[in-house]
Amino acid sequence: MTVDDAYGWNANWLWSLPLIVLNVVFHVVGLGFINASILKALERVKSRRHFLFLFVLVVGATTLSATVLHALEAGAWAVAFVALGALPDHKAAMLYSLNAMTTYGHDNSYLAPHWKLMGALEALNGMLLFGLTTAFLYGIIQRVWPVDSRELHAPHMPWQRRAKGAVTVPD
Repeated sequence: MTVDDAYGWNANWLWSLPLIVLNVVFHVVGLGFINASILKALERVKSRRHFLFLFVLVVGATTLSATVLHALEAGAWAVAFVALGALPDHKAAMLYSLNAMTTYGHDNSYLAPHWKLMGALEALNGMLLFGLTTAFLYGIIQRVWPVDSRELHAPHMPWQRRAKGAVTVPD
């Protein structure tokens, strides 16, 4: 390994690890704000009369907010790529960053050879962020979809008729 190779390898880690940590912290704080907003909205709606509308609204707003978080985090990587000269402009850097973060990887933009490890580390960061988002969305769905623990069926929807003798779990 030459001095240049060692420098490039170390520089990739030096830039990537702080970006990973900052993005994860930013993501968790962002999810916390989203969660607080959802809890406030759910407090205002005591009735489950319009359950399906509420469910779609909460899950949709949560998904949109999480997507914005991911875009901001990809933007942080894109800024770093341009600042380091790893990619020529912000558009190419953002597209590369989104491809790396989602592990999609189907673009003709490539990092300068000595920054390729940084792209792989961004993919690692994306996996962490998407794992956090998946867990968060699952928790939101569990909170909003009020399944009675004693019943084996989904909540009653306005268009459904209750079947006689619905199956329940004995106490």
